[in-house]
Amino acid sequence: MTATRAEYCVIACAEAWRDAGEILASPMGLIPSVGARLARLTFAPDLLLTDGEAMIVDAEGTVEGWLPYRQHLALVTGGRRHVMMGASQLDRYGNQNISCIGGWERPKRQLLGVRGAPVNTLNNPTSYWVPKHSRRVFVEKVDMVCGVGYDHAGSDPVVGARFHRIPRVVSDLGVFDFATPDHSMRLASLHPGVTVEQVTEATGFTLSIPSDVPYTREPTAQELKLIREVLDPSGARAREVAV
Repeated sequence: MTATRAEYCVIACAEAWRDAGEILASPMGLIPSVGARLARLTFAPDLLLTDGEAMIVDAEGTVEGWLPYRQHLALVTGGRRHVMMGASQLDRYGNQNISCIGGWERPKRQLLGVRGAPVNTLNNPTSYWVPKHSRRVFVEKVDMVCGVGYDHAGSDPVVGARFHRIPRVVSDLGVFDFATPDHSMRLASLHPGVTVEQVTEATGFTLSIPSDVPYTREPTAQELKLIREVLDPSGARAREVAV
C-alpha cells in the first residue's frame, strides 16, 4: 500500500514517543493525535493518553482511569509528559511563538497568547507539529518567545530547566531535530517526494543539513491499516496535509 504525505507525517509524529515508557502524551492537533494513538497501539504500549480533561483513555477512547488535576501537574512539572504543540513561528534554536506577530507593544496580529508554552517547554519534553512549512513559520527570530528554545533555557540543571528538551519538529516536508553542537535546528529526514532544496527554500534561516539526509521511514502495512481503518477512517488527516 502506498502511503500519503499525511500518513508519513503521522508516522513521524508517532516516532516522537518511541520507547517513551509510561509517560503522558499530550498531542495537539489531528495528525499528532493520530500519531500518539498509533504509537500506543504499536511500539509504545505503556504510553498514557488523556481525553484532554480528566480521564486516561486507550487509543480508541475507552476510559482506563482518572487523572486528577494535581496528578496532571505532577507529570507536567516532573518531566513525565511529552507534549507536541503547534507553532505560529519557530526559530533555529526551537523558540516558539503562538502569541502575536510584530512587536509586543503594538502587534500586527494577536494570536492565541502565551498560554502554557513556557511551563511545557521548561518542565517536560516538547516537540512541534507544523502542517505547512514556510518562511512565515520557520523564521530567523520569533517575534515573542512563548515556547523556550535551547538558547534561552539555561544550562544549569539545578537552577535551570532540568527537563527542557525538544526531541523533534515535524512538518509537511520533513523531520527536524537539534542534534548539533550549538543545538541549532537540523534536517533529520525528508518525507518521500521532498527535496533538500524545497526545505531550504521554505525555511527562513540556515539549517544544519547532513551530507546524506535519509527519508522518513515508511509506514508498515499494519500501521497503515490502523491509521485508515481504526484511528482515522474518515480521512480527516488529508485536511491537514493534502499532498
